[in-house]
Amino acid sequence: MQTARFTTEPFSCPSCVRKIEGVLERTTGVTDARVLFNSNKVRVNFDPDSVTAGELAEVVTALGYPVVATKVA
Repeated sequence: MQTARFTTEPFSCPSCVRKIEGVLERTTGVTDARVLFNSNKVRVNFDPDSVTAGELAEVVTALGYPVVATKVA
């Protein structure tokens, strides 16, 4: 397992948080996703054999919140 931490453009509403978490959690290889509304952060635990951090960043960006920084551990 790996953890990706993304910093995004600001979120516009709390319901966006639930949408992003839901889409990420339904993505193959993702075991957990959490969005921190006030700090524009997204944390995703994932299986790197199933999905890459770059692909996850693309998912978040496609939802309307461009990723501006990524850290993977």
